[in-house]
Amino acid sequence: MQLIDQHAKAIMEGCKERARDAGLRFDDESLEYVVTNRDLLELSPKVMIPTMYDYWVHDVEVLQGKGRYELYPHNPYETVINTRPAISFYNDNNPDWLNVMIFYHVIGHIDFFQNNLYFQHTWDDDFTGQALADKRAITKLRSEKGRWVDYVIEFARSLDNLVDYHGLLAERFRPRGVDFSARVDYYFDVFLQDEKKARISEYVKEMERFNEARRQSGEAGEDNFFKAVQSRYPEFRAMFEKARQPRDRRGRDVMRFLMEHSEFLNREENKWMKTVMEIVRNTSLYFQPQIRTKIMNEGWASYWHETLFMRDDRISGHEVDFARVNAAVTAMPRVGLNPYALGMRLFYFIEEAADKGRYSRSFLSLLDAGQRRRFDQSTGLGREYIFKVRENLNDFLFVSNFVEQDFVDRNGLFVADRVLDEKRMVWRWFVKSRDAGAYKQMVLDGLYHPPLVTVDTAATGADGLCLQHAFEGKPLVRDFVQNTMLGLEFLWGDKVQLETTEVKTIRKPDQKQPTLPGLAPTVEAPGEAEIEWQRIRYTMKDRKLSRSLV
Repeated sequence: MQLIDQHAKAIMEGCKERARDAGLRFDDESLEYVVTNRDLLELSPKVMIPTMYDYWVHDVEVLQGKGRYELYPHNPYETVINTRPAISFYNDNNPDWLNVMIFYHVIGHIDFFQNNLYFQHTWDDDFTGQALADKRAITKLRSEKGRWVDYVIEFARSLDNLVDYHGLLAERFRPRGVDFSARVDYYFDVFLQDEKKARISEYVKEMERFNEARRQSGEAGEDNFFKAVQSRYPEFRAMFEKARQPRDRRGRDVMRFLMEHSEFLNREENKWMKTVMEIVRNTSLYFQPQIRTKIMNEGWASYWHETLFMRDDRISGHEVDFARVNAAVTAMPRVGLNPYALGMRLFYFIEEAADKGRYSRSFLSLLDAGQRRRFDQSTGLGREYIFKVRENLNDFLFVSNFVEQDFVDRNGLFVADRVLDEKRMVWRWFVKSRDAGAYKQMVLDGLYHPPLVTVDTAATGADGLCLQHAFEGKPLVRDFVQNTMLGLEFLWGDKVQLETTEVKTIRKPDQKQPTLPGLAPTVEAPGEAEIEWQRIRYTMKDRKLSRSLV
């Protein structure tokens, strides 16, 4: 692994100038390294952070990667990591024209890292430097504690998705240049939405009324506004005062709760374990936004490498080569999901719709299909609109808000399913739905969504650590419960209980579904099963797991 030469660096700097002219914003400093395929295989398990702490699972993944590479040789083009400065890696086999395309893709990623609000807690940190300090700390502990360090790492990594990432964002985020009072925050964020279940139209009217009061009376406008609120909602003041009492967020971050309240960990001889857990926890928090913005991040980078490279005179003579590589990266599969392809097409679709003014009330109120198709206000605001989308959304909001029927129809998207042809003993695929709602749900179901497990602080105490899994339609994977709770018992130093929801019975539909067109008469489309759920309590005591009904 070595720094790129001055010739390639000059190419990169030229790409930066063109990207800034197009509106992208990123730091001037960046580091670029040339690596071999072997280097990439060895860096991948460490999330491309060369200074990441060593762990035996990384070695296993390297061996697996080398085995796969021998069977299926491939040539990764690049990787970029969100550090200060941003670091990117380029394959040593890349020609100059390909590096130009890749540089634009990397710049798109860097712009996303440094401007998307879900990465806000990473903007001030040099994670490679922190990772190096963490690696040295763990190496020192290994020399003193031996294999116990790896046990603690393994137990902590089984919990590293039970960190309060959104709580961290809530503490850090504040709209730039705006200083609203806690009363305003509570009224619009909690009272209207959660308590009164206000409709969107009513919510917007209240916001307009508040803005008008501020415009007319300045600082006194807020008091005038809430005098009217108090007359309309007499209970508001009491509810606001109650809400101002400090909230107990301790139970939302299981790892933090263990470090603060475990008597076992807080013994003098065991405090070194908290150092290891804090390293694992901070690493998890650092990478949380990347896994929550995969579609947007890759789509944004793909949008810009295509947009900027097509305008670059260095593409001359390599149009076919570019088309081949670009199609391999951004092709939309018939079955499955390519985040590069979906994200890029969504950004193009949003830009066009915003250019035509289709996110306005006048368009959304149209019911005639012909009028909707011909609607075009030529606002020229499409590029500005997608920059706002890039700044404020994650994958869930991106897909939920912008995957609509026009987008699905234009790109020929559908939800596929399969049935077993018992006569031929082969799987037969079929188009299950072309509805935008079904396609959107399929994409949302595939997004990263860790279980919401919190500490029941009221029940935790003499009877051990009590955890509650908030059921959101998906049960926990039972294969992981045993080992995770074993680690929890070790770190807590006492009995651990976990309440969760599991399947009780599955009732298959009584009526048979119609035979699918073109399939053998014995093959039938699967119907929707009815699932009955039940609440279960797992208890880990003395390294033995028991299961009972709640």
